[in-house]
Amino acid sequence: MPTADAAEAQVESAPTADAAQAPAGHQAEPAAPEVEKTEAKPAAPSPAAMKPGRPATPAAAAPATAKPAAPAPTVEPTDPATAAQFARVTEDGHVVLLDGQEEHTVGQVPDATAEEAVAYFVRKYDDVRAQMALFEQRIAAGAPSSELQKALNQMKATVQERQMVGDINALRTRLAALETLLGDYRAAEAEARQAAQAEQLAAREAIVAEAEEFAATPAERMPWKKASKRMAELFDEWKAAQKTGPRLSKSVEDGLWKRFRGARTQFDKTRRAHFSRLDARSAEAKQVKERLIARAEELSSSTDWGVTTGKYRDLMSEWKAAPRGSRKEDDALWARFRAAQDVFFTARKEANAEIDREYGANLKVKEQILADGRKLLPFTDVKAGRAALNELRGRWEEAGRVPRGDVRRMEAGFRELEDALKQAENEHWRRTDPETKARTNSALTQLEETIAGLEAELEEAKAAGDEKKIAQAQEALDARLQWKKALEASAADLA
Repeated sequence: MPTADAAEAQVESAPTADAAQAPAGHQAEPAAPEVEKTEAKPAAPSPAAMKPGRPATPAAAAPATAKPAAPAPTVEPTDPATAAQFARVTEDGHVVLLDGQEEHTVGQVPDATAEEAVAYFVRKYDDVRAQMALFEQRIAAGAPSSELQKALNQMKATVQERQMVGDINALRTRLAALETLLGDYRAAEAEARQAAQAEQLAAREAIVAEAEEFAATPAERMPWKKASKRMAELFDEWKAAQKTGPRLSKSVEDGLWKRFRGARTQFDKTRRAHFSRLDARSAEAKQVKERLIARAEELSSSTDWGVTTGKYRDLMSEWKAAPRGSRKEDDALWARFRAAQDVFFTARKEANAEIDREYGANLKVKEQILADGRKLLPFTDVKAGRAALNELRGRWEEAGRVPRGDVRRMEAGFRELEDALKQAENEHWRRTDPETKARTNSALTQLEETIAGLEAELEEAKAAGDEKKIAQAQEALDARLQWKKALEASAADLA
């Protein structure tokens, strides 16, 4: 006979068999590991003790998880004699939970005695008790209330499913106590959060005020090296406060950020203007741009058009990134730099023009091909049209390339010829489609039969002298005759 542990291992290794033997609505779950047989129930903390602590400034805040992790709580296993009061085992091996006056089938453990089967589900009951002890421990450790609420909801669902053996009513009572405990904890957490938000707001206000003080200082009195370093530190402090501190309301956050961003922008503008004036008194800008001009002049005689164009593009990027000198001097340097570029690009333009002139003869040939193709329009004989267009396409390929400015126009012209032939082929198929002819002939036959019947009705009405029926029959006959005329025209078109 296998032991209870062996039976439990069998449940874990054969979930499909368990599911087949479990009662409707229940699937056997893998066994949870047995808890240690030592008692360590932590006492529920008071609301005052549950208030999460906050550091003096948001930038120095540290999450509660930084505390050393407490050992997992353990509970004393339920005594088998006590557990027996809450269960019975049926003749076919199903374990039934006795919940007050109600009986609830839990499941069965294959190849196990009645005692072993009950013990398996008692361990599930002890697992829930251990989760409740852990819940109390997490509250004492200051875990986030959102996570605690999820854990409480999961325990509620587990107890409600009652897939265990033990004093379920005791678990319900304890769940109610834990829910009250969590409510007190959440209120204390909200109070601590409000205090932390006040500290966060004060810290942000201090950052903004210091940045605005720098922004208002005249450039001549500004200790630029120290001030620039401090402004960078203020920005880092702002980001750290955002990351580690509690969130402020959107309106407050946006207002403070707008002030801080404005102060930084003003500080940067003042700094750029100040150093721009310093650069005007130096020769650095001229030296950098003289070197760029020398490189541009070396490239001006190149005929490697593609590669050299890329190099000039790189030189232009370097020129834009170079320091600025006085406007008069910068204009003179730019004129020299631009003149070197103009030499190259003028030569490239002339070379392209020569190539276009060479392609001009090809253009004339293709213009004639398009003219010959347009003479074939509209295509009435699709077979002959296809042969003619294939011959034109061969001539088109042999003609070669045309100037770049005419490429799209010429391709569009030949595409018009292809589209016209395709349309003619589609129309030819529509007219020669056997199914279309058959449908038209069938409709015409039925219509002729209807007309014959209407003519007979008209003659009968005339013989009877019934003017009303004569008018009705004549109107219906006229309509069918018009319809017949249209069908005959269509049939003639398809012939």
